[in-house]
Formats: sequence, C-alpha cells, structure tokens
Amino acid sequence: MHDLIMKVFEFLADLGYLGIALGLMVEVIPSEIVLSYGGFLISIGEIHFIGALISGVIGGTLAQLFLYWLGAYGGRPFLDRYGKYLLIQKKHLDASEKWFNQYGTGVIFSARFVPVIRHAISIPAGVAKMPLSQFTIYTVGAMIPWTVLFLLLGMELGDHWRDIETYAKPFILPIITIAVVSVVIYFLYKKWATKNHY
Repeated sequence: MHDLIMKVFEFLADLGYLGIALGLMVEVIPSEIVLSYGGFLISIGEIHFIGALISGVIGGTLAQLFLYWLGAYGGRPFLDRYGKYLLIQKKHLDASEKWFNQYGTGVIFSARFVPVIRHAISIPAGVAKMPLSQFTIYTVGAMIPWTVLFLLLGMELGDHWRDIETYAKPFILPIITIAVVSVVIYFLYKKWATKNHY
C-alpha cells in the first residue's frame, strides 16, 4: 500500500495546484502530506499561497461531498459491503456514525480536526440527509484553517516537509482538544436550548 501511495503522490507532485486538489480528492495520501508538500512548493516559488489554499479547500471539500453522496444514495449497507474498496474501514464508520447521531449536524465542522472521525463523518451526514448547503458550509469552514495550517508548516519545513507528521504533533494535539471540547459545548447547548424551548 505504501508503494501505491508513493506512486500516486509522485504523479500528483508535478501538477501544482491541480495536484493539491486531486491529492485531497482521492484521499489515498494523507492530507497533511499533500498540503505540507504544497507549502514546500510555495517556499521555493513554484506556486502561490492563495492558489494553494483555494486548491486545497476545493479538493478537500469535493472529497467530503463524494462521501456525503455515498452515504445519501448508497446507505450504510452499501458502505459496509464495498467501503473497504474505498479504504473506508467499518470501525471508522461506526465511530463517525456514533458522533453524528450523538452530537448532531454541528459536529461536521469540529470532527474535521479529529483523527479517525474526520474522514468518515461525511457518510452519516449523507445517510441522515443533512441539508447539502449546511454540510458544504461546515466542511469549507473546517477545510480553510486545516489547509492554512499545513501549508504554513510545509513552508516552514521547506526541504524537510516529509517530516510533517513529527513536526505537526505539537500543533495537532491542541487542535484536537479544542475540537472535542467544542463538540461537547455544542451538544450541551443544544440540549439546553431544546429543554428551554419546550
């Protein structure tokens, strides 16, 4: 699998903005690697930051829309049967479904920053027929800071962009903590608002 990922990455690496968008759309390569490489390209003057940001947000959003539509039109039985061919693991589906059912549509934004959950959370949103416009707004809203962070880290790392996983750890843990706390606060607020409404 690692060899396949590297072959795909090598093909996309020479495509500039399009490579960033496609790299995020196919989701074979972790978004952190795609975006940090984009940051490296910015640092050597191959591409511009704004173009890379737009490409990253578009590619990441389209990838999640694809998963949303899979959930909306294929449903959970289809994904249980064929998800493995799309690199979607059942345990990730179970975890994201639990989050979505427990915390509601607002989790679409916060879950984007939580490992394991973030790649599969779009599927239960599709199954639940969450309004597409709301889903898209939350997804774009989360993709912007995620893309900015890893482009900046890639620019900082330069030639060492391959070390992104090690370098990003001090940044990722606080982000995950904030995301989880945000989900809990949102959930408590919803419960309070519903209780006081009635």
